[in-house]
Amino acid sequence: MPIYEYHCEDCGKDFECLVFGDETPECTGCKSSEVRKLMSACGFVSKGSAGETTGSSAAAPSCSGCSSTNCASCGQ
Repeated sequence: MPIYEYHCEDCGKDFECLVFGDETPECTGCKSSEVRKLMSACGFVSKGSAGETTGSSAAAPSCSGCSSTNCASCGQ
């Protein structure tokens, strides 16, 4: 079952909720059902055939000396 992120319209709390079937999520703070689903960030990394990183939604430079996400490419 997927875990979704929600925002409570009543109290303003953001929370995660495991949703089964057509259940309506409930705020973990105030128990309101006035919630909206948030867009979640995808956190996967795809590996190429040689094990190199080919993409990531959370890509960040590995060191301050370059903009690469893989130190093997700059030798550091």
